[in-house]
Amino acid sequence: MATEYGQGYGLCSTPTGHPGRTGGAGRTGERRHRMPAVLRAPVEGRTWRELVYVLLSLPISILLFTYAVTMVSLGAGLLVTFLGVPVLAAGLAGCRGFGTLERMRARGLLDLDVTEPEPLRMKRQGFVAWMGAVLKSGTSWRSLLYAVLHLPWAVLAFTVSVTVWSIGWSLLTYPLWFWVFPMYAGQGGIQLYGDGQHQIYLDNPFEITVTVLIGLLFTLATPWIVRALTMVDRLLVHGLLGPSRLATRVVELESDRGAVVDTAAADLRRIERDLHDGAQARLVALAMDLGLAKEKLREDPRAAAHMVDEAHGEVKTALQELRDLARGIHPAVLTDRGLDAALSSVASRCTVPVQVEVDLTERPAPAIEGIAYFTVSELLQNISKHARATRATVEVWRTENRLMVQVEDNGVGGADVSEGSGLAGLAERLDAVDGILVVDSPAGGPTRVTAELPWRAERMR
Repeated sequence: MATEYGQGYGLCSTPTGHPGRTGGAGRTGERRHRMPAVLRAPVEGRTWRELVYVLLSLPISILLFTYAVTMVSLGAGLLVTFLGVPVLAAGLAGCRGFGTLERMRARGLLDLDVTEPEPLRMKRQGFVAWMGAVLKSGTSWRSLLYAVLHLPWAVLAFTVSVTVWSIGWSLLTYPLWFWVFPMYAGQGGIQLYGDGQHQIYLDNPFEITVTVLIGLLFTLATPWIVRALTMVDRLLVHGLLGPSRLATRVVELESDRGAVVDTAAADLRRIERDLHDGAQARLVALAMDLGLAKEKLREDPRAAAHMVDEAHGEVKTALQELRDLARGIHPAVLTDRGLDAALSSVASRCTVPVQVEVDLTERPAPAIEGIAYFTVSELLQNISKHARATRATVEVWRTENRLMVQVEDNGVGGADVSEGSGLAGLAERLDAVDGILVVDSPAGGPTRVTAELPWRAERMR
C-alpha cells in the first residue's frame, strides 16, 4: 500500500544527523603511493614483519608443543593418583599464558588485535577452585589445541617462506656474487646440469639476465606467499586464542543492556521535564485562575466569566501538550492500527511530500514495531530540518526473519554516522535489539537510510 502526503508541520523530535558533513570525504591523511603494490611489497615494513613472525613461529611452536604434550601426557598418566589433576591444570594454565604471548606477538607483527578471552570464573577462593575453573574453561582447552595444531603449520610456513625468500633474493643478486664460483670453486657459475661428459653453468650474460628475471619474479611473489601463509596464523590466533562466540555474545548483550538502560533513563528524564515544564505548570496556573474566578464570581460575574473562558483555553492547550507527549511515548494509532497507519500519520506531518509503502502480512512484536516507528519518525524529522529535499519515501517490508525499514530522500546528502550525532544514537538503539543501521549519503545526495530489525511476530492475546 503506497500513500503520498503533502507538506505540513515538522515533528518535535531530535534531529538524527546533519547533511553538511561529508562522511569522511576528502581526507588529507590518506597516503597515496605512486609505485604499484606488487613492486613495493618486497621492501615494505609489513612484509618484513610478517616474515619475522613466520621465522619466530617455528622455535616458539616447538617450545609450546613440547610443553603442552609433556604436561598433558604427564597429567593424564598421573590421573590414577591425586597428582594428575593439578599437573593437568598447571599445563592448561601454562598454555593460557603462552596464548597471551601469542596474542601480543600477533598484535605487534601482524597488526592483529584479538580481544582477551573471558577470565577464569571462580565461585570461591582457593587452589581447588582455581583448578576446577582452569579445567572447565573453554579458553584453556582452545589454547591447548592451538599449541598442538600450530607446530605442523609453523614447520610448513617456515619451510615455504625461507625457501622462496632465499631463492628470490639469491637469484636477484646473482650478478653481485657469481664471481665466487670461478675464483674459489673452479667453475663458471651455478651448475644447472652435470655428468661425466657435459656440464651446464650460468656464466654468460644472457643466462645471468634470465637468472635475475627469475629471481625478480620470486622476490615479487614472496611477500604475497608469506601474506597468504600468515592468514592461516591469523585465523588460528583469532579462532583459538580469542574469546568464544558465546563470550563475545554475552559482552555484546551486556553492552546492549547498558544502552537500553541509558536510553530508558533519558526518555524518562525527558518525559518528566516535559510534564514539569509544560502540562504540569499549565495546570497549576489553571487551578490558580479558577480559584480567582471563584472569588470574583459574586462580586464581578462578567470578569469571572472572562477568567473561566481563559481557563478553558488553557485546558485545551494542556490537553494538546499531553497528546503530543503521549504520541512521543507510544502513539495510540500505532497500538490500534499498526505501522501502516502510524507511519502515514507521521508522514502527513513532514514538511516534504512523503510516499509510504508498508508490505507486511502480519504485525511484528510491539517492541520491534515501536522501534521501527520511532526510527522513521526521527529520520523524517531529519529530512524536514536538514535535508533540503523535495520528496521522500518510506518503505517497510519483511525478508525472512528480518524487518526492513528504508527511508530515502533527494536532499543534499552528506549525513554521517559519527560519534555524538543523532544517527549514532539511533544506531545504538537498533543495536540494542540486534538491529543494524546503514547510511548511504554521498555529498550531493540522495540519502538512503536502511534499518534492519529482527522479526518477532506479535503474540496472540
